[in-house]
Amino acid sequence: MLIPVIAVFDVGKTNKKLFLFDEQYHIVYEKSARFLETKDEDGDSCENLDSLRLSVFDSLNEVLKINKYDIKAINFSTYGASFVYLDEEGKPLTPLYNYLKPYPKDLEELFYKTHGSPQKIAQETASPASGSLNSGMQLYRIKYQKPDIFQQIKHVLHLPQYMSNLITGKYFTDMTSVGCHTQLWDFNKKDYHQWVYDEQLVEKLPEIFPADDVIEASFMGKTYKTGVGLHDSSAALIPYLVNFKEPFVLLSTGTWCISLNPFNESPLTSQELENDCLAYIAYHGKPVKASRLFAGFELEQQSKRIAAHFKVDALIFRTMPFDAQLAAQLKERFKNEEQASAILPKQSQFGDRDLSSFANEKEAYHQLVADIIDLQSQSTALIIKGSAIRKIFVDGGFSKNTIYMNLLARAFPQIEVYAAAMAQATALGAAVAIHQHWNTKALPNDIIELKYYSVNQPVLG
Repeated sequence: MLIPVIAVFDVGKTNKKLFLFDEQYHIVYEKSARFLETKDEDGDSCENLDSLRLSVFDSLNEVLKINKYDIKAINFSTYGASFVYLDEEGKPLTPLYNYLKPYPKDLEELFYKTHGSPQKIAQETASPASGSLNSGMQLYRIKYQKPDIFQQIKHVLHLPQYMSNLITGKYFTDMTSVGCHTQLWDFNKKDYHQWVYDEQLVEKLPEIFPADDVIEASFMGKTYKTGVGLHDSSAALIPYLVNFKEPFVLLSTGTWCISLNPFNESPLTSQELENDCLAYIAYHGKPVKASRLFAGFELEQQSKRIAAHFKVDALIFRTMPFDAQLAAQLKERFKNEEQASAILPKQSQFGDRDLSSFANEKEAYHQLVADIIDLQSQSTALIIKGSAIRKIFVDGGFSKNTIYMNLLARAFPQIEVYAAAMAQATALGAAVAIHQHWNTKALPNDIIELKYYSVNQPVLG
């Protein structure tokens, strides 16, 4: 008896993975690959689109030969802010430009002079001005720097939809990609921004297809229900949206710590935009207010500084237990130094602290995390304001840091704080998004493991 599964391609900047999930959303097969980056015509690093395309077909061919699984559906999740420009025959016309590619200053100035100030455009599109990270600006650049190529472009697809197109042959746009710091979508009008019409870009953007619907597609003589693909940040939120109905915030942690509030639809204020807030559009089409903090990077750098000063291995911080008494003493000692300003600094004040003022590495590390929590609580509070949030779920690297989790619980005493654990949240979200089309069983309610952190007790398991 073959096991019914869904195949999900999960494409990150570093790792490209293929997962098979069974009907209980357990991973029954996993394959990972890395590709060497290539260079675009300017010598900037970029994704190898040919390798990516071939890997989709090779990987599918490989799993189809395993006489154990019955693939019912296929979906995709990839990083955002990356466009593929296709000609009349569906062939890519350019490299897959990197969203970190420097943006020409003169072109940026022309854009804002023509269409409105950076602040105005940011407010209307819920996208802080970020150069190439705003994928709409990438298309604008092609129009003015490569007009001959622009004329040949028939379809512009974000990367998830290009991956889907490889299987379906269809051209669609997806709201989770368009609605994520692209500067393309006017959140007030719920339509493309006026500048997209003024520059005649709309005709190159295919029709919008629902992220929870499927296309019947044939591959190697068999038909599969195929999703249109999702932006990875939106995909990671889906398991939480289907498992929890009362208002929550998801704090997704890693190098960046991103607070996501699907229950706050109020327009972004100028202060929120200045504090690196933005809005996503979730797979069901509703806005998700978000705030970003570069906290994971800071924790890593400052942990190394502490380790070097006290001559210890930085690895000890990964499993350092929370000392409630020490945390209380440090809070009292530095109570007059907590930061509170209209515009949040990019980093905590720990970088300016003299490490010789701490007795040992344990004391210094507790204060480092406390300083980061001081900023994190303000960043997260920005997107909680005006919504009745009951729970905060923390996933990613910081969810395993008991000092961070306990101090976060103390920073939000009126809200339940949980560490969440889930295998491959992004890929799982892409699978769950089209659950109704391929899975004969009810959605399981145990795909997310939670650990509750109390204000009064260190940890309740």
